[in-house]
Amino acid sequence: MIRRLLVANRGEIARRIFATCRTLGIETVAVHSAADADAPFVAEADQAVWLPGNTPAETYLRVDLILGAARRAGADTVHPGYGFLAENADFATAVTDAGLTWIGPPPKAIAAMGDKMAAKALLAEAGVPMLPTWTDADQVSGFPVLVKASAGGGGRGMRVVRDAEGLAEAIASARREAAAAFGDGTVFVERYVERGRHVEVQIFGDGYGTVVALGARDCSIQRRHQKIVEEAPGVLPAGVRQRLHEAAVAAGGAVDYVGAGTVEFLLAPDGEVYFLEMNTRLQVEHPVTDLTTGLDLVRLQLLVAEGEPLPLTATPPTEGHAIEVRLCAEVPGQGYRPATGTLHRFGVPGVAAEFGPLAGPGLRLDSGVVDGSVVSVHYDSMLAKVIAWAPTRTEAARALAGALARAELHGVPTNRDLLVRILRSPEFAAVDVDTGFLDRHPEVFAPLLPAEEVPMVALAAALAAAAGRREAAPVLAGLPSGWRNVPAFPQVTHFTGPNGEEIKVRYRLNRTGDLAEWSASAGGATQVTIGSAGAPTAEGGTADVMPAVALVEARRERVVLDVAGVRRAYRVHRVGSQVFVDGPDGAATLAELPRFPLPTAELAAGSLLAPLPGAVARVHVEVGQRVAAGDLLLTLEAMKLEHPVLAPTGGLVAELPVPAGGQVDTGAVLAVVNSLEEASS
Repeated sequence: MIRRLLVANRGEIARRIFATCRTLGIETVAVHSAADADAPFVAEADQAVWLPGNTPAETYLRVDLILGAARRAGADTVHPGYGFLAENADFATAVTDAGLTWIGPPPKAIAAMGDKMAAKALLAEAGVPMLPTWTDADQVSGFPVLVKASAGGGGRGMRVVRDAEGLAEAIASARREAAAAFGDGTVFVERYVERGRHVEVQIFGDGYGTVVALGARDCSIQRRHQKIVEEAPGVLPAGVRQRLHEAAVAAGGAVDYVGAGTVEFLLAPDGEVYFLEMNTRLQVEHPVTDLTTGLDLVRLQLLVAEGEPLPLTATPPTEGHAIEVRLCAEVPGQGYRPATGTLHRFGVPGVAAEFGPLAGPGLRLDSGVVDGSVVSVHYDSMLAKVIAWAPTRTEAARALAGALARAELHGVPTNRDLLVRILRSPEFAAVDVDTGFLDRHPEVFAPLLPAEEVPMVALAAALAAAAGRREAAPVLAGLPSGWRNVPAFPQVTHFTGPNGEEIKVRYRLNRTGDLAEWSASAGGATQVTIGSAGAPTAEGGTADVMPAVALVEARRERVVLDVAGVRRAYRVHRVGSQVFVDGPDGAATLAELPRFPLPTAELAAGSLLAPLPGAVARVHVEVGQRVAAGDLLLTLEAMKLEHPVLAPTGGLVAELPVPAGGQVDTGAVLAVVNSLEEASS
């Protein structure tokens, strides 16, 4: 019997495992880096052991430290979660050799599937269909192809290559990224199927020879070859589901599989299915299987590890539909650039359960963060998984999109708007999805908040700030904000907008606190003032007429405006100079500018700044070299991924202040590119 279990992982998956352990009466132990000392998963464990350092290589990838932590805490069992050491056969062996119970398949099965090339050969003999694959770049016989890491997963070490010219660099880059993420830079090349769907089968095995399929999931919508939308049951052509189940069970049987595993396939447009890989662990997307089968896959893992037989011998029926999205700290419109910082507020409305089953239609939240959590540069950018279950796919998608749109996510940029637009797109509704969905639908990258609504949001932010000052006023707090002996004089507030533009808001309240007039200008464009009676008063220049607005309510965290007869409520949250506004059409982050700004150092023209902390992995150019717009200047490594830094315009490289291997903070100058005109002057 398992008494005390250590989770050799962090974040959301550690909390998920702890939740099931609590229901079973199993004590829990967390391990954590210095950066994770205040993380929610550490606080929720019965005991916690510090691993000195911050990076994965210093902490969560150290077998010796984790086994030492298990001994110190008196743990008798180790659960690896997913990622890090979850698919490391040597770690599984070390755990069992230490006399501890291992939650996962036998080391032999992990080793067999961990080498993807060997796995392909083994499963091909078992009759599982395969794509053409090469280990030697010179033998590649056709394009496009996909370069893949032999170890690990999660999209790291993957590159699509469409011609022979780019193959060598893609292989080299994939090797570096795979080595950084998994400690193994081995890669191979596989035929790339255009418009293929990524479908997978959850399998489960026990120690008595039973291997069953628990249903198929569709995980086709991906960014950087990493899933962001997953659903169960996958909507599949007639006959495909049974073929997938049979192939997945055959794969599990070929390696005497025990525990939870996932067999991933590519469904080609012609209906053919091809094996991609087998993940010998619990998957990130397992909650959709939990909710549609009524099973708790973590509970099954623990029971099987204790020697119990599976409570089922065939694929169980599914009920309803579940859709999961991965909410990540990143900027999708900038190449999915990961973001770091403090998550000042994290609230998803309508959550009925966390890490567990739902009593009916509703939302489940599996989150690694709470209000005040710090998103570190050291780990993956995923903040949480939000999962909706409903009787139908349409209902689940609508409920999930609605909850995400109303969520309060303050402090770091996220992919929330992208996820909402995907779920609300007609193509998703029609199951017209594949792994190239995001490449073909640039419209889903548009922010939810229309650009024309930003001035109204800025007005709400200005009114909330004024109301907050009145609430905090030590004297005469009952006077309306902006009250003057000369009431014609307006209030003026300046903000930096969502896209870095400067927004100037001018408004005037009358003696009874009503909004007498207002205007907003952005990016230097002058707009038109509207008085309370709706009569425009030009400030000069040509501009759009702003709608007539009446102030219904203004408080520090809530502003209600009547816009042309329609009431619109805005939730406002201020942290320092940052203002987070959630309105009926979307959310925006503004920064209030000081009335009297201090002088700052001027950057050289053409300076390229680090978007986040990291290390310069490679410098691809030299000072004095002529470059064209879009040329690769250097590669920044952060959050376990490589991020290319490209020349924004043609010119000459004037400065490269950081050498390869150098560490940089956000905003550090990485390169200076002078235009040809500047260089010749």
